[in-house]
Amino acid sequence: MKKIDYYLLVPYLTLIFIGSLMVYSASADVSLVQYGTGTKYFVGQLVFIGAGMTMLVITSQLKMSFLKNKNLVLCLFFAMLLLLASVLIIGENINGAKRWIDIGFFNIQPVEISKLVLVWYTAYILSRRQSQMQRNWFKAILPPIVIVGISSLLILLQPDAGSVIIIAIVIVVQIFASGMPFKIGMISSLAASGVIAGYLKLLTIYGAKMPGMSTYRYARFEAFWNPFELADSSGMQLSGSYLALGRGGVFGVGLGKSVLKKGYLPEPHTDFILAIIGEEFGLIGVCLILVALSTLILRIFYLANHTKDSFSSLLCIGIGTMMLIQTGINIGGVIGLVPISGVTLPFVSYGGSSILILSIALGLVFNVSRRITK
Repeated sequence: MKKIDYYLLVPYLTLIFIGSLMVYSASADVSLVQYGTGTKYFVGQLVFIGAGMTMLVITSQLKMSFLKNKNLVLCLFFAMLLLLASVLIIGENINGAKRWIDIGFFNIQPVEISKLVLVWYTAYILSRRQSQMQRNWFKAILPPIVIVGISSLLILLQPDAGSVIIIAIVIVVQIFASGMPFKIGMISSLAASGVIAGYLKLLTIYGAKMPGMSTYRYARFEAFWNPFELADSSGMQLSGSYLALGRGGVFGVGLGKSVLKKGYLPEPHTDFILAIIGEEFGLIGVCLILVALSTLILRIFYLANHTKDSFSSLLCIGIGTMMLIQTGINIGGVIGLVPISGVTLPFVSYGGSSILILSIALGLVFNVSRRITK
């Protein structure tokens, strides 16, 4: 008990408690219509949380030598590639995308697994090439770049551009943190920012004709730019989110009293659960979520900075960045700062694969934490 990191534990328990409560509140009406019972998603979330907690405890107790074992890392990597390839063949098609594998009682989302495996692999390979990073940084970072490129291609075929963006940012941060020359890192970042800005500018001119853009993806950008003009179609989610947050005000309308979750806001228990939290608990409820997530993520970065083991440090940096980017994209989508991408809010949104993988990731962070003298 003395080795438990309460700066990780308290925010985690806070998030899963509020998350399970709000999954029930946000999904009750949808669940009643779809399954004839209002507790379908709530019970599922409790099962995922229980399984996630179990995996968290297990991974927090594993030996570090086992986590850094080459055979383990390679097995995880090839299993990830197999899952990413399999979902393109046998995956369940939902809303025009093949992202889930139905195994009967549970849908596996391989891309969620790939995020953690790629973070794990990158931490492993870069920690073994610390000295080479100073002599020939490009040769040192080439393996993770190639691996991420292959994985990203498989993910784009699903298609899931949002997850590719998250993975790319996380891996780049890990590479920068591993000892890449500062000047190279800054030039690369500025060049990437310029390419993205240029692409978005051309997108406003040429629309869905742009390379890598489809009518479905472009509709999300149109909804981002003009949500209320497209409130009956692609702008329904963002306009509904604005209405929910505005209706909640500072103190909210009360638990279970949301109006927008009754068919006006699609996916209220997954991507847009924060909007329902804002409607029922107001700005205060949203701030509580932000404080819990901020505490959790900052603690992970703190541990990354205070461990003497390079693998542990890079692993924590990758996991902390992954949670930070997912949080930023989800909240940005809810309040209209970025286009909607279907990214869940860590530990709060409904989703089995997300809960399980994030719990395993946090278990790895607990593992690092108990080895640091506080």
